[in-house]
Amino acid sequence: MINDTLSALLEHQKETEALAQVAGRLGWDQETVMPRGAAHQRGEEMAAMEGVLHARRTDPRVGEWLAGLEGADLGAVDAAKLRLIRRSFDRASKVPARLASEIARVTSVAQGKWAAARAADDFAAFAPVLEEVVRLKREEGAALANGGDVYDAMLDDYEPEMTAAELEAMFGQMRPRLRALREAVLGQPEPTALAGQFPEDKQMALSEMLARTFGYDLDRGRIDKAVHPFSSGSGSDVRITTRTNPADPFNCFYSTIHEVGHACYEQGIDPDFALTPLGQGVSMGVHESQSRIYENQLGRSRAFTGFLFQQMQATFGDIGIDTPEAFYAAVNRVQKDFIRTEADEVQYNLHIMLRFDLERAMVAGDLAVADLEGAWNDRFEKDFGYAVPRASLGCLQDVHWSVGLFGYFPTYSLGNVYAGCLHQALRADIPALDDQLATGETGAATGWLRERVQRHGGLMKPREVITRACGFAPDAGPLLDYIEAKFRGIYGL
Repeated sequence: MINDTLSALLEHQKETEALAQVAGRLGWDQETVMPRGAAHQRGEEMAAMEGVLHARRTDPRVGEWLAGLEGADLGAVDAAKLRLIRRSFDRASKVPARLASEIARVTSVAQGKWAAARAADDFAAFAPVLEEVVRLKREEGAALANGGDVYDAMLDDYEPEMTAAELEAMFGQMRPRLRALREAVLGQPEPTALAGQFPEDKQMALSEMLARTFGYDLDRGRIDKAVHPFSSGSGSDVRITTRTNPADPFNCFYSTIHEVGHACYEQGIDPDFALTPLGQGVSMGVHESQSRIYENQLGRSRAFTGFLFQQMQATFGDIGIDTPEAFYAAVNRVQKDFIRTEADEVQYNLHIMLRFDLERAMVAGDLAVADLEGAWNDRFEKDFGYAVPRASLGCLQDVHWSVGLFGYFPTYSLGNVYAGCLHQALRADIPALDDQLATGETGAATGWLRERVQRHGGLMKPREVITRACGFAPDAGPLLDYIEAKFRGIYGL
């Protein structure tokens, strides 16, 4: 009887997971090749898909199957599947179907309006639809919180069991050291920057080489261009996007490596977990740990940038930099800038802290959407010391709020913290790592990450994944020590 119940539940879940992948593909299409004029229709399509998914996730039979399996003696894998299905069922059951569909419809439309407003540097054109997104997400958060903290309920979507109070404590630990290091570094002469123009076709060709170098399987993936780089899908269809700038190829290359980290996580999950709740990354914090360690601790290391320096000279000829050491400094250049995705490791988390505080204020009703641009500009000047000149460099630079991802931003910093811990453990286990990276060989490092983190998918809870992989509980200390040692070394401090 138990086996029959379990089989029925897992078959239902398999179809739900497959439909969720189809919905995700609609999102990928919207960001890459969808005609601009299709935005309204795509909103209706996304709302319809969300209605179907919500109905499946809240199907009364799911509750009956779960009740029938309560207390059953199951193996670790099946027990983990049930834990995640029960979590999904409980959360989805708290959100009215009407609200779930409306959020999908409005955020799909809002995404297009954000892109247009960003291109026009016109926050006022985006504000009305953002107000609607905030209203809907606040309603959803209140339903999920069930009398508890609304922001914590939102955060739990992306990092289960994490709270805003814990993040505040983590940021309190990080902020003073990062600010002090930032001031010290910006007081030093800037490293030489790249010079010249870097054709798009050559950037994309080198990006594909880098993706393969870090283990991305292009037989189960593809690389396209998008306004905001992202990774999409799981299992046998994991796609990434990047972007190009003829004057700044690092934007393209490190966006690619970052998204490859996400994609390799999804491609590295045990194939037996495909189309089950275990068949995707366990949380956005753990997911971000993979993208950030690929991009930064590996991709921006002195050893790997020596390899990339050779590849860039072979591809572009004269790049305005003559030595591997100067190239390493250029890759890790700390400078006054506005864009989070292009921020160096010293300043990146300061960008996240700004967003964390502003979105909490919007969710709480303490900051009106109409006042967001001014609040952003004031806070940015306070934190970074210079003024935001236009909205595309300020509150319109990120896609997240337009698509309703409130509670998502802090997982970027949490991912950095996890990556710092993983990097410390990885280097202890692979003492010859730099010798390998210097030749473009990443297999030992990416294999270690696949074995310790990626293959488990959703089998364990987020903190358990990191603790088991590292041999110690997550803490911001390793990340801060790594950043300080690296940048004090580069800048001779």
